[in-house]
Amino acid sequence: MTDITAGQLRPVGMPLDRGPVLVAGLGVILGAVVIWQVVDLQQAALFVIGALLGLTLYHASFGFTGGWRRLAVERRGNAVRAQMLMIAVAAAVFIPLLALGNPFGQPLVGAVAPVGVSVLFGAALFGLGMQLGGGCGSGTLFTVGGGSARMLVTLVFFIVGALLGTAHLPYWLRLPSLPPISLGQSFGVPLALAVTFGGLGLVALVTVWIERRAHGGLEQARTPGNRGWTRLLRGPWPLIGAGLVLAGLNVLTLLVAGHPWSITYGFGLWGAKVAQAVGVPVASWEFWTWPAQAQALQTSVLEDSTSVMDFGLVLGAALAAGIAGKFAPKVGLPFLSLLAAAIGGVLMGYGARLSFGCNIGALFSGIASGSVHGWLWFASAFVGSLGGIALRPVFGMDGFKAK
Repeated sequence: MTDITAGQLRPVGMPLDRGPVLVAGLGVILGAVVIWQVVDLQQAALFVIGALLGLTLYHASFGFTGGWRRLAVERRGNAVRAQMLMIAVAAAVFIPLLALGNPFGQPLVGAVAPVGVSVLFGAALFGLGMQLGGGCGSGTLFTVGGGSARMLVTLVFFIVGALLGTAHLPYWLRLPSLPPISLGQSFGVPLALAVTFGGLGLVALVTVWIERRAHGGLEQARTPGNRGWTRLLRGPWPLIGAGLVLAGLNVLTLLVAGHPWSITYGFGLWGAKVAQAVGVPVASWEFWTWPAQAQALQTSVLEDSTSVMDFGLVLGAALAAGIAGKFAPKVGLPFLSLLAAAIGGVLMGYGARLSFGCNIGALFSGIASGSVHGWLWFASAFVGSLGGIALRPVFGMDGFKAK
């Protein structure tokens, strides 16, 4: 999710950043109370879940962007294997629950989307963009929470790209496409789980083969430093443990919200509201005339579950960074690096809208829901990511050259 290499060594024993801890901690508490009073308890609960996701992501440096690049450049696949395990654990719960439809009095809807040209092209753009931007949807948010000025640039242009995507999505949806395909509905729960586990296991085995061929063995997981409760509070967290926590929080999101965790819909909504405020007639765009989108545009962002989880994620990451003594805003970044962040942000925002999500909404939640579009997204985004890695040296960033 970010350029932080998953599992890399970080200084330990650093003092708390009291200011960020106080501000972020109060932000989580007061934010939950305000959302509860203004909207309802369900939205407040999702805000808190978002904060827990942000804390987990930050403490583990759980990365798709860095993890995919490590596999491509260094031939190390431990991060990708942790991702596959995370998705598998979520799928083991998602697919049976979604088959029940309404197990606890609330309809459950999976992250299932059409399979077509828009996904193929959009995911490739997203993969390219995340290597230039330095993080994907959730990665951008949690690094912004950690104080990254560069990722704030990525986020601003991510929002711009997402807004542009809403303007063009109706055109892309008219291109060749298959309807949404759910493995659970098509094959039944047992076979859907077998196919999903088999696919995820195959990806993991391929990474094992690549790593052993390049290095003769697998890299040993290392999370030195803090131990016990200190590690729990201040990190770093092991990848596998963090993956299990993220899977559990995604299941909790499904049960509370009625749909899985997603990130990027909120970006397009924020962009539309800002554009509308300065006089851009976004309400007349076809995408924003669709009933659900029109309602979201007319109501507060606090009523949008994706938005409140995104807000919580940023605050949770800021809290984690402060507790770890790692909250460190950086300024004075090179122009080419900022240019790459801007370009990457636009590509990710546009690509996510075309492909119905990012590494969270399309890949993690999509595959866990049994959606075929999640697999197409994964393959296309990984290819796009390779292109992004190749372009990084143009902007003064490392590419197909190990650090």
